[in-house]
Amino acid sequence: MLYLMFNEGYSATKGNKLIREPLVREAIRLTRLLVALLDGSAHEPEALGLLALMLFHHARRSTRTDAAGDLVTLEEQDRDKWDGAAIAEAVALLSAAEHSGVARGARPGSYRVQAAIAACHMTVRTSGSTDFARVALLYDSLAQIAPSPVVELNRAVAVAMSQGPEDGLAFIDQLDRTGSLEGYYLLPAAKADLLRRLGRKTEANYEYQRARDLAPTEVERRYLGRRLAETSPGSSSPAAPSQNKHRPPAAEEKNETPTADPKQR
Repeated sequence: MLYLMFNEGYSATKGNKLIREPLVREAIRLTRLLVALLDGSAHEPEALGLLALMLFHHARRSTRTDAAGDLVTLEEQDRDKWDGAAIAEAVALLSAAEHSGVARGARPGSYRVQAAIAACHMTVRTSGSTDFARVALLYDSLAQIAPSPVVELNRAVAVAMSQGPEDGLAFIDQLDRTGSLEGYYLLPAAKADLLRRLGRKTEANYEYQRARDLAPTEVERRYLGRRLAETSPGSSSPAAPSQNKHRPPAAEEKNETPTADPKQR
């Protein structure tokens, strides 16, 4: 329930704003209380992992949109403006969660693994320094703990970032054919980004249109609309893939979790 509250505040499912800050802060406050209540219990490692996960994501709150309220992707965010104190606390909490889990002989649960994924993004100075091979392995672990089509989508994106867009696209195409993420806008958004990188502009444009039609907020629709314009016939934008191979496609930038909470935006 606390994570669902955080998710809705972090990336609203409707409306004109991406972030509902009071809801995020309340979720973090209540999770701190939960951590205190579970101190020394068998559930302590996961509670610590959950708080670490929330703090990692909340540390980027001031950089996720610009002055006009438009979305700023992870790769484009000013990391100097991230909340260093929140990141440091999250790192310490994740370490405490791991030590607590080892002491109890408890295998990592979904929150601890998701926090480890977030740490891969949040503890490096540049997007290009992200260890996407490790991210893909962590999504493998998450798929074993909490299997979900959303996890599979993000694993596919991590594979694309570590092995190449063709490999990731093959996984996404397979997932698309199952229909398990029908109506979920991040699937066509991720597919479009990989197609764009491969220079397949017409196909990318079609997928960006699909994604924009399904996007839940105006902020995300504007972002996808800009991508749609860039890949439209007659656009002066280059059809070739981005030269920065480490820039994550839409899904990994949002770092979806089993509860489909958008992150890394």
